[in-house]
Amino acid sequence: MSYFVHDSSYIDDDVVIGEGTRIWHFCHVQSGARIGKACSLGQNVNISNHVVIGDGVKIQNNVSVYEGVELEDGVFCGPSCVFTNDLTPRALYPKGPAGYRKTLVKRGASIGANATVVCGHTVGRWAMIAAGAVVTSDVPDYALMVGVPARRRGWVCECGRLLPETLTCPDCGRRYEETEKGLREHG
Repeated sequence: MSYFVHDSSYIDDDVVIGEGTRIWHFCHVQSGARIGKACSLGQNVNISNHVVIGDGVKIQNNVSVYEGVELEDGVFCGPSCVFTNDLTPRALYPKGPAGYRKTLVKRGASIGANATVVCGHTVGRWAMIAAGAVVTSDVPDYALMVGVPARRRGWVCECGRLLPETLTCPDCGRRYEETEKGLREHG
């Protein structure tokens, strides 16, 4: 195998796992899931049926990525963050996959510990969701989202630094400009 799976974890049939990926203690990867290269799944992570995960994704302990959620390359999921896939769940009236709402977390985005992403929304490229925030709407590229419900409280650089009003990163020098979809790197 070109990837590592701890002995305590379960990998169902019809799963694709990329080279260099590490799956740690007590994880379950369900049928039809696709996990990219060089990913890390911490302790007690569940990847549901047909979930797609890009390359270089880091999922910390106690996270369930439910069917209908897609994580693009370089996404970070903090400990115990939550994804949903049904806006109106009922134990006695399950809808199954036909009732799931898609959630897309775009390249490089970070979701903080204990944050919740309600289904049916897109988290933009390089966005940062603060610990404990609850995302109830689409998130612009490079947005810093905090609170319940989550609101934009600033912009962050690709390197993770909070950007000043000039939208030029004091750490790495990247420059940005505001657009309808959030920020765009300038130049």
